[in-house]
Amino acid sequence: MKRTVLFTVLFIVFLHGQEKPVTKLSGYMFGDFYYNVARDTAIGSISNAATGGVHDLNGFQLRRIYLTYDGDISPTFTSRLRLEGSVGAPFIKDAYIKWKNIFDGSDLVFGLQPTPAFEVSETIWGYRSLEKTIMDLRGIVTPRDLAVSLRGKIDEQGMLGYWVMFGNNSSTGSESDKYKRLYGHLQILPAEKISVTIYADYKMQRAVNDLKSTSTPKATLNHNVLTTALFAGYTEKGSFNIGVEGFLQSTPNDYKDGSPDSLVTKNAIGVSLFGSVNVGSNLALVGRYDLFDPNTHSKSTGDSRNYFILGADWKADKNVSIIPNIQYETYEDFGGRSFDPSLTARITLFYTFL
Repeated sequence: MKRTVLFTVLFIVFLHGQEKPVTKLSGYMFGDFYYNVARDTAIGSISNAATGGVHDLNGFQLRRIYLTYDGDISPTFTSRLRLEGSVGAPFIKDAYIKWKNIFDGSDLVFGLQPTPAFEVSETIWGYRSLEKTIMDLRGIVTPRDLAVSLRGKIDEQGMLGYWVMFGNNSSTGSESDKYKRLYGHLQILPAEKISVTIYADYKMQRAVNDLKSTSTPKATLNHNVLTTALFAGYTEKGSFNIGVEGFLQSTPNDYKDGSPDSLVTKNAIGVSLFGSVNVGSNLALVGRYDLFDPNTHSKSTGDSRNYFILGADWKADKNVSIIPNIQYETYEDFGGRSFDPSLTARITLFYTFL
């Protein structure tokens, strides 16, 4: 794996030095010094925790390194190869070819590529260096898929945009089953500073046995997953950003509610509110609040989470940010036991090096 990545990096550098119509090599990195100020003694048993690790754990960490090569094959075709590294082994994050303007206003993309779920909200959030957006953080939608997609504008003014994708639902790995995922995204730009997105995807899964069935083999029930989301954001360039995002994920026949031989739908919900405001030429304040409940059924308790981020972004240079910040997460009581909140303090460094 290491030899493959090294060869890929050297190959990218070689390509960048050749004469091409348009080539671009870019990269960025972010990492932190962190300290787990507070943790419950049973943090390891808490499900759906965004802030892990034991009390008093501290150290330096690199959470992401990106190296991206974008190259035009011709005026019609362009490609991207992106490597990602962190504490673990580097891996290929993007590897796709784009057929530009396959028909008026639309591009066709094939390969390992971003899914339509996060791009707009993550751009307006603007602080992936602090944390993923809520659906990415909670594993609701995979951020990458090996897929074919079509993306473009519906109207001439570009106020309506669409993005549809059909993929393996295997993230950056190989396909392991016959089930696929269909993604759809509609972006609406009602005004220059406002962006609204409507998102949905349908994840196909193996059917589950009907617990009430007496046949052999047992009758099966639908287990495909429907995810829907809505995002609205407002950007005042050079001044402030604000956004709100909500999602609902429904999985039929996925939860046994205690009734004999009964399977019911499991609904997961999440809401995220975030914003940043510039308070000086090189200083911005950042804040975010997430609510996440992976199962809203009245008999499922102890798994809802409240998550907060507060930070101050000091731009030491136009390409370098130093961001003191805190993460704070609270947990619902479970089985008569309350859990202490988690608090992590960090100094995050983010910079672009190409």
